Amino acid sequence: MSNGTPFEDLVIGSESEEVHNRFGGDSCVLPPQAVAVYDLIMGAESLGHYETVRRGCDWFRENFPKEYMILLD
Repeated sequence: MSNGTPFEDLVIGSESEEVHNRFGGDSCVLPPQAVAVYDLIMGAESLGHYETVRRGCDWFRENFPKEYMILLD
């Protein structure tokens, strides 16, 4: 995958962003590719696309384990 994620056509911004856990409010700053995958995970979850959610979470656990624990665990 040329963009460093498991999603070939993912649009990646150019800025890091602070992202908040939707339940507890904890936050962390993510680089652009991680923001894109996080947003994809949230959208896929709301649409019931659980294979996409799993692939995104697997990528997060491998590449951003601390941030995964804050935002997605």
